[in-house]
Amino acid sequence: MNEKYTPNEIETKWQKLWGENDAFSTTINRQRPEYYVLEMFPYPSGNLHMGHVRNYSIGDVIARFKVMQGYNVLHPMGWDAFGMPAENAAIKNGIHPSAWTWDNIANMRRQQQELGLSYEWDREVATCHPKYYHWTQWLFLLFFERGLAYKKKAAVNWCNDCNTVLANEQVVDGRCWRCDSVVVKKDLEQWFLKITDYADRLLADLNELKGWPDRVKTMQENWIGRSEGAQFSFAVPEIDDKISVYTTRHDTVFGVSYIVLAPEHSLVDKLIAGKPEEAAVREFIARVRNQSDIARTSNETEKEGIFTGAYAIHPFTGEQVPIWVANYVLVEYGTGAVMGVPAHDQRDWDFAGKYGLPKKVVVRPVDKELTIDDMTEAYDGQGTMVNSGEFSGLDNETGKVKIAQWFENQGIGKRRINYRLRDWLISRQRYWGAPIPIIYCPDCGTVPVPKEQLPVLLPENIDFASGSVSPLAKAEDFINCTCPKCGGKARRETDTMDTFICSSWYYFRYTSPHSADEPFDPDKANYWMPVDQYIGGIEHAILHLLYSRFFTKVLKDAGLVNVNEPFKNLLTQGMVIKDGSKMSKSKGNVVSPEEIIGKYGADTARLFILFAAPPERDLEWSDQGVEGAYRFLGRLWRIIDHYVPLIKTEAASDDTNELTKPEKELRRILHITIKRVTEDIGQRFNFNTAISAIMELVNAMYALKEQNVIPSVALAREVVAGLLKMLAPFAPHITEELWQETIAEGSVHKQLWPVFDASALEVEEVEIVLQINGKVRDKVTVPVGRTSQELEKIALKQPKVQELIAGKTVIKVISVPQKLVNIVVK
Repeated sequence: MNEKYTPNEIETKWQKLWGENDAFSTTINRQRPEYYVLEMFPYPSGNLHMGHVRNYSIGDVIARFKVMQGYNVLHPMGWDAFGMPAENAAIKNGIHPSAWTWDNIANMRRQQQELGLSYEWDREVATCHPKYYHWTQWLFLLFFERGLAYKKKAAVNWCNDCNTVLANEQVVDGRCWRCDSVVVKKDLEQWFLKITDYADRLLADLNELKGWPDRVKTMQENWIGRSEGAQFSFAVPEIDDKISVYTTRHDTVFGVSYIVLAPEHSLVDKLIAGKPEEAAVREFIARVRNQSDIARTSNETEKEGIFTGAYAIHPFTGEQVPIWVANYVLVEYGTGAVMGVPAHDQRDWDFAGKYGLPKKVVVRPVDKELTIDDMTEAYDGQGTMVNSGEFSGLDNETGKVKIAQWFENQGIGKRRINYRLRDWLISRQRYWGAPIPIIYCPDCGTVPVPKEQLPVLLPENIDFASGSVSPLAKAEDFINCTCPKCGGKARRETDTMDTFICSSWYYFRYTSPHSADEPFDPDKANYWMPVDQYIGGIEHAILHLLYSRFFTKVLKDAGLVNVNEPFKNLLTQGMVIKDGSKMSKSKGNVVSPEEIIGKYGADTARLFILFAAPPERDLEWSDQGVEGAYRFLGRLWRIIDHYVPLIKTEAASDDTNELTKPEKELRRILHITIKRVTEDIGQRFNFNTAISAIMELVNAMYALKEQNVIPSVALAREVVAGLLKMLAPFAPHITEELWQETIAEGSVHKQLWPVFDASALEVEEVEIVLQINGKVRDKVTVPVGRTSQELEKIALKQPKVQELIAGKTVIKVISVPQKLVNIVVK
């Protein structure tokens, strides 16, 4: 055994051996419980960052731990490889997106392997590979066949810099989530998936997800946004039509003083035609349409409106109600129209105040009167209905029921459940994505590509000159095709799919990644799924996780899988930050994983990033912390080296019953550590405290050495074996090397996880605190099990106690067995 710890030499050696021996391959084994651990696969940007290292290290600890506990573990890795950055690189650097992507994949795979991660690389997938997107297209056709994929003209979010459409979820504070450019509105024919058909199930089934953070479930619940209310109509006689509104506060209908339409509402043109207000309204609409939905509805955005010159009729009072157009109403949300009730909605209160519209109290608190003159803000609480005709005097919840019944009896409205969730816009006007497998025929209309003709391959020869048109839309050889129905001339769809489509099913593909006849083998998918532990950033709480849940439910309904939810447990790890902010090139605070691995080794990088903070919290980078982790591994190496000759001695017996007092203490600490580490990893993912416990065990081994105590061969073997097994998931290379130098029975990673011996935790002696008048004055070690009376006698005999109570009267003695004796004197 080398005297000095040489991480690079050791790590290179074991990574090579693991690869040659397919050390992490797995197959179905019904004799062992299965466990599927998965980290979110990365976009191949070119290099790993410390956030990746943290994510993958967490997953690797769990995977290795579960293997040692006897589970049949699936732990795969792949690449979320389509997307805008590759295409932008093509435009900027003159390199094809395919070449850019595959070069980056090769580099990042090498970096992952240098971390010693226990991935089964034979299961690797890349979403940009035709053998993968073949089945992405197949799944699109499945959605199409089931009535869940459709095309419609819609006002969409458009990024001029990326030259593509964005889903609402991809617009952050009015800007593109990728390039930060201002997003505008554009009318386009687009493909959508009917995620709204699954809104109820997506919401209700959050209750199944006991292993998900409450924060994530709340974010999804709010995004789906289920509400119970009523939908009813205001007649507009001058155009012989009606305006339908949806509200959850129909108890306040008597307080309506205006109606607001979205600028895109279909009735606006009819309402303003020929009116003096027409030109001003059209100018207002043109300006508002260039604001994103997010910006228009943000609390930070000023609410603006304009009067159309038209009036509707209040269904209860018959009064004329002015009709306005405002920026905060969206045509695709609800009905595209809302009733304005200034006294009971703060947004309406502010809007009415700004434009001088009337305010009327129709619900007051139970215990006091309420008048507009006394109010400084809207009252949106519960209470008693007033100024509400026949409904006055009712509590407002009862009033809701009665008013909804009245709507239904009159035939002007009905109770309705509404959702904030919109259908998923999946069209993208870019090249580097999965082509949508649809053909347009002048005679047959919209025709799906036959499944036997999949995949629809991306053409290689493409002009990536930046422009407002998708590169595919200029590729005539790709566009022009034959209609599969009539054999006539036809044209292909030139939009590609949102990359979130590709990542919404990849965890199924891992279960049978070489399947050539179907997206995945249902038997294998049903064996491995759901993913037992999913690990990734909180930033995916809505987009990826919601879409994946939707996909899984559709696949279940189609009879392809048995599972209803894809991810049983979810861990959202915190960010890695430096100098108080997230690492980024623009801030100049990036630490390269390769530099750390090159200087200290992968085991040090892993150990530090797992020790520095609990996984769900942000981690502050510390160069001193990295050096501390490296020093600990050096200490580990030296103490094991010290034990090697002893371990390799022929032992007379493996019996650890006849031990000296120092030996018993070391064995006690070993089994305390086994208990703590097992619980910390298996129950709480408290990797930092698990590592801390292992460090304490190493300290105890050094303490025994410093006392010149040579433990028995049996104990030495037990301690070293237990230590290396516990540290193996965290630092896989050094433990594998030390295992071969000491125990040398197979791989440390194939050993069974140690089980603590409860009898070893028992102590023969315990330290008792001695207090006088509540203040600690001394300590004494006594045999375990001494009674209160025995402890009192022992305490009073101690020289220091006798000295301190000399000349004083002992009032009473309070004894707490195993803990303390308090002598009260006067």
